[in-house]
Amino acid sequence: MAAELTASRTRRVPTGRVRAVVAGTIGNFVEWYDWALYGFLFPYFAVELFPGTASSSRISALVVLAISFLMRPVGAAILGAYADRRGRKAGLTATILLMGGASLLFALTPTYGTVGWLAPVLVVLARLAQGIATGGEYGSSSAFLAEWAKPGRRAFTASFQQVSVGLGALLASASVTVLSSTLAEHAMQGWGWRIPFLFGAVAGLVGLWLRVGVSEPEAYRKLTETDGVSRTPLRDMLSTHRKAALLLAGLSLSGFVTYYMWLTYLPAYANITTGIDKSAASLTNTIGLAVFVVLLPFVALLCDRIGRRPTLLVYSVGMVVLAYPLLHSLNGTFPNLLVVSLVGLVLQAFSSATLTPLYAELFPSNVRTVGIALPYALCGALFGGTAPLIMETFADHHWYAAAPVYVIVVALIGTVVFWRMRETKDVNLT
Repeated sequence: MAAELTASRTRRVPTGRVRAVVAGTIGNFVEWYDWALYGFLFPYFAVELFPGTASSSRISALVVLAISFLMRPVGAAILGAYADRRGRKAGLTATILLMGGASLLFALTPTYGTVGWLAPVLVVLARLAQGIATGGEYGSSSAFLAEWAKPGRRAFTASFQQVSVGLGALLASASVTVLSSTLAEHAMQGWGWRIPFLFGAVAGLVGLWLRVGVSEPEAYRKLTETDGVSRTPLRDMLSTHRKAALLLAGLSLSGFVTYYMWLTYLPAYANITTGIDKSAASLTNTIGLAVFVVLLPFVALLCDRIGRRPTLLVYSVGMVVLAYPLLHSLNGTFPNLLVVSLVGLVLQAFSSATLTPLYAELFPSNVRTVGIALPYALCGALFGGTAPLIMETFADHHWYAAAPVYVIVVALIGTVVFWRMRETKDVNLT
């Protein structure tokens, strides 16, 4: 009988872990699907939901997007602390509820012509909720996935967080492509743009079902059993783990800049500097993103084998050496831009596959979620969100050499930080 129980338990563990991984990553999928949709579709819905001319309504839509981006640190502080006090499951449930609700509210918002100023007010409320949820999601899911991982497979398990990010962006791109090629312009502007956001709300419901039924990871269960849960995790993190928070910011800096450069801004940069067709540039980005998503788990397996420091140094040294020749080589042809995109994203995979588990290894269980979430969100707002703007400014002033120099500088900073950090792959998270 004992043998049968042991065998049964052994069979159930993988199923529980698979559900935990899906539950931990679906929020990132919904989050990036929604954020990408907003960026792709705002030319259609802006004139429906905001007053003024077509140009001024588009600007209003982008201002709302920027405001929601600034809400991420707020969400990181509030929801990160909540997940440390009440549990990873509670934090993940709260973020998916906010995400799904925000997507539904946005999809069902009446037009400005129907309800007047209530329309933009509802849009702002939806995006503020989305920004808060996004700020809380990363820390909660990072801690949850790292704590659920098998020994020696922490980076591999956590890498699916970044995989879900890429899949969300890819699905958003595919959805917009299908709808815009199927529906007439007036139909897309009138109601077609709402369909993908409704799907996001449905995905949020699926995520809620998964998260409600998932168990807490062992690290947090042990914390509750030993009465080690902090009542004031934000204050405790800021008072006793400032060095770890600053280290996390230093680890994040270069990754944010190169991530947004290669994954979001490179097509526009190539179009400005070489005149390559926008659709061709976007296609290279889509191909590069697909390769990036497939590569992440394999790089993570390597990271679990050789350690965090060597993997990150491959990324940063590669960027230092190759950023200038890659960006300087752009010549306006599709094959050239595809090669530049792929090389940069292969290097980026060495960063993205490594940082999520590393962040979790910097903090003890009682402040792990808020310790990851807050410095990550602040660094993202300061450096990730501004990277495309800085690159655009360089291009507008024809300072084309400045973009690769900027990448090299942040990669050099990253190299110093990675070289000096201690190896953490064998840290016990419980």
